[in-house]
Amino acid sequence: MREALLRLLEPVVERAGYELVELEFSPASRRALLRVYIDRTDGAAVTLDDCTAASRAMEQVLDVADPIGREYELEVSSPGFDRPLRTPEHFARFVGSEARIEVQRPIEGRKRFRGRLVSADAEAVVVEVDGREWRLPMADMGKARLVG
Repeated sequence: MREALLRLLEPVVERAGYELVELEFSPASRRALLRVYIDRTDGAAVTLDDCTAASRAMEQVLDVADPIGREYELEVSSPGFDRPLRTPEHFARFVGSEARIEVQRPIEGRKRFRGRLVSADAEAVVVEVDGREWRLPMADMGKARLVG
């Protein structure tokens, strides 16, 4: 569901003049929650007006496509201090910053890493943890956020 929503909404958000940073879909409750994090492409801070504009653009597409198929709440916000990292471009933009990263498959028995982003490309992210560099494949990337 998450990937389908990303494919549907990313171009809509971009046409509205924003970047879709991340989305979270929580279907567990009676009323599902779709939370979308956006950023401005000009580097300025995201305002309430930005969230409203992006929300309206997404609502139009969601109403027509009806990918969720039941009642849900759409919440749009800025990425915040603990910004989610999803794409190779996100990681590359914040090289030098500290991040918390979780991978889907263990690397030497470890799935969680907190350290400084050293490099990033389409294949992998390199993070330095306690003086050691770890290469984390993008294909195995789970949750990742900057440490605020």
